Amino acid sequence: MPNLRADGVPRPTLARVAAETDVSVSTVSKVLNGRAGVSSATRERVEKALREHGYSRRNQVQPSARFIELVFSRIDNSWALEMIIGAEKVARESGMSVLLTESGDRHSPGPEWVSGVLARQPAGVILMFSDLSREDRRMLRTRDIPFVVIDPAGDPPPDVASVGTANWSGGFMATRHLIELGHTEIAIITGPDDMLCSTARLSGYRAAMDAAGLSVPAGFVVSGDFHHEDGLERGGELLDRARRPTAIFAGSDLQALGVYEAARERGVGIPDELSVVGFDDIRPAAWAGPPLTTVRAQLTEMAETAARLVLRMRREATPERIELATRMVVRSSTAAPPAGG
Repeated sequence: MPNLRADGVPRPTLARVAAETDVSVSTVSKVLNGRAGVSSATRERVEKALREHGYSRRNQVQPSARFIELVFSRIDNSWALEMIIGAEKVARESGMSVLLTESGDRHSPGPEWVSGVLARQPAGVILMFSDLSREDRRMLRTRDIPFVVIDPAGDPPPDVASVGTANWSGGFMATRHLIELGHTEIAIITGPDDMLCSTARLSGYRAAMDAAGLSVPAGFVVSGDFHHEDGLERGGELLDRARRPTAIFAGSDLQALGVYEAARERGVGIPDELSVVGFDDIRPAAWAGPPLTTVRAQLTEMAETAARLVLRMRREATPERIELATRMVVRSSTAAPPAGG
């Protein structure tokens, strides 16, 4: 039986498409199957010819997509666990499972990831923090694999779906909470300087300090990488200063727990001598000694929202940009500054 297009007309061969576009048959096959190794200009030319001849991935026999792929730069902390729990809940409700991938860095997955995901054919992809190159986005769309970025590292283009949290207002609320307790010597440990969520939290901190008429002392803004070791090292540096802060706003709960350790090593009591605020509200925050005051970023809900969005994009390709609200969770790690502090 001849290979027919949807309108019943015999489909031209790949060799004919190759001849029309002045490329090899293997190049046409790469474009049709969404593989790498083709320049953007050539890919656009071949895709146009394929569309004109009625070719599309939807016309091909594909394996049933029964899983959502979550991509992390590292899967080694409670933040990642919250994301997995949220995505797994939605996948389970849809009769699917979750595949975890560790690849690349906070900016983008590694170069080997794209070819792998095209071969795996997931129902959708959720990327943590990362951005994707234009070519990577093109290849995923060629294979009709929707993707969503959670808390993107930069400002994604309008055609990239994303789910984030209200980082600026969270930074503002955390700092204002400390100011309302009477603190004026407030330091901050941020995340990476090139991540949007980190710079937004820092901007919220500065706005709260400005609104209260407070200056930020030199050396009271230090950067880390959102991990426990950053809180330990940067917190220690702040506590070793001659002018020591009475409060530290950490850019993540993991950093805040590192500050706890730095304070213990120096015999500094929390909250009697030092108030600490985190960001995220991971589960260990409530178990810390003392329980950590933090900004709740709805991590599990972010992953649930991203999973529902990526599945909805399988039916309708319109990307959305969603931002979830933050709120203060006041526990026992904050108090009025010590007398004379």
